Amino acid sequence: MTTPTARETVLGRIRDALALAPAPDTVIPRTYRIGRTLPDGERLALLTDRLVDYRATVHPCTADRTAEVVAGILNERGARRIGVPDGLDERWLGAYDGEVRRDSADVPAPSLDALDGVVTASAVSCAETGTIFLDGSPDQGRRALSLVPDLHVCVVDLSSVVAGVPEAVARLVPERPTTLISGPSATSDIELERVEGVHGPRTLAVVIRTDA
Repeated sequence: MTTPTARETVLGRIRDALALAPAPDTVIPRTYRIGRTLPDGERLALLTDRLVDYRATVHPCTADRTAEVVAGILNERGARRIGVPDGLDERWLGAYDGEVRRDSADVPAPSLDALDGVVTASAVSCAETGTIFLDGSPDQGRRALSLVPDLHVCVVDLSSVVAGVPEAVARLVPERPTTLISGPSATSDIELERVEGVHGPRTLAVVIRTDA
């Protein structure tokens, strides 16, 4: 007879306890403050303020200048080889003359480290917290693509920017994988010194299309 591991013993005791204890009737309050709105200018200003505070760079532009602004960011950062989700709008890269690699599930995640950067779209953004949500849609790609390269250029339509977290969550599809981005990846070491790029891109550039 095989001796159970400590993990199996602990989990078994938890299962036994749950089976013996009747499940209480619990009502979860859902009285969130929802439906808040802000004018376009205020949403843009608030999101920009939060992102800059998180040490991201923000580049507002009209939709017809998307390709120009994206190329400018990539060239300024010296990004000559970038990855993009397979469903990204090709017009956004029309002014970029570097190498573009379309991502797919067949591309090994470790190989993404050879990229200088990545360009993605976004699902929704929360102005109040400065958080950008990616949901794995074709123009946003898999999570590894937005986490491994050192530079992330994220295109945000102002029409997808909402006031608060409840309004943002309401726009998401629960079954889709969600990645939340609030500035470049950063953490602190044991001496509370800020260290960037440990868990994701060291640099986040956000292109906000003000008329889209």
